[in-house]
Amino acid sequence: MQKTEKWGVLSLASIPLVMTLGNSMLIPILPIMEKEIGITSFQSSLIITIYSIVAIILIPIAGFLSDRIGRKKVIIPSLIIAGIGGLISGLASWLFESPYLIILIGRFLQGVGAAGASPIVLPLVGDMCKSEKDVNTGLGLIETSNTFGKVLSPILGAILAAFIWYMPFFA
Repeated sequence: MQKTEKWGVLSLASIPLVMTLGNSMLIPILPIMEKEIGITSFQSSLIITIYSIVAIILIPIAGFLSDRIGRKKVIIPSLIIAGIGGLISGLASWLFESPYLIILIGRFLQGVGAAGASPIVLPLVGDMCKSEKDVNTGLGLIETSNTFGKVLSPILGAILAAFIWYMPFFA
């Protein structure tokens, strides 16, 4: 794998890591969130679920668009949308007395962003790498990053929430 391919694959590997962190970091703070904003356990589960449902619905559309207009033209705006969604959820938690609906809107946007970012990473690795061996190495790195995010996210979420309960939204 050439040096430029390595850096490209490493930067792409950060995407599934960040998208996994964006959802799973909230799991350990759900009980705190219920108490802080006065919601039920069902409502707190919707904060996690809305992200996933929106992503599941939009992934095929994002894949279609990435094939038609280009992967970078889909992935970059998607990352921006995911960041805006996290910012909205975090600011709502910080600034509003009853932030639940605004948090859901932010999480909806994060799901939109995740749909256009995570699944496009794999074909983009295939587009970038020249040899089959390099593609396999790149895909292995992407999956390792995703798995690392699944292990790291509850720990990181709990650490951040120890400072301020809504900090994982910003992360």
